[in-house]
Amino acid sequence: MLKRFEEAGFDVFGVKMMRLSDEILREHYSHLADKPFFPEIQGFMQSSPVVALAMRGENAITRVRDMVGPTDSTVAEKGTIRGDFGQDKMKNVVHASDSVENGQAELKRFFAEGELHG
Repeated sequence: MLKRFEEAGFDVFGVKMMRLSDEILREHYSHLADKPFFPEIQGFMQSSPVVALAMRGENAITRVRDMVGPTDSTVAEKGTIRGDFGQDKMKNVVHASDSVENGQAELKRFFAEGELHG
């Protein structure tokens, strides 16, 4: 995945492998935290470490979301990250910010001060 983003011209200015805490997951999925299926999401997201990427580039939000494909990997086209590597709607390999504002909030959520470069 990282190679795809770099080849598309994105500047990667942060990479971090981490395990997601309950607190981070509840904050990140606040719109789902009260849903009956949230524990399943939480269990999956905490089953292994994740890799957080901080990237920037011209029209980054739209371009990254186009490269990633739709949330449901079963309908994602081959050639998109989810179409090539995802399994379903939950096991869809990657998260992509949906707005500049959310992207900025997510950078603060996943990266501590001093972990981003450039």
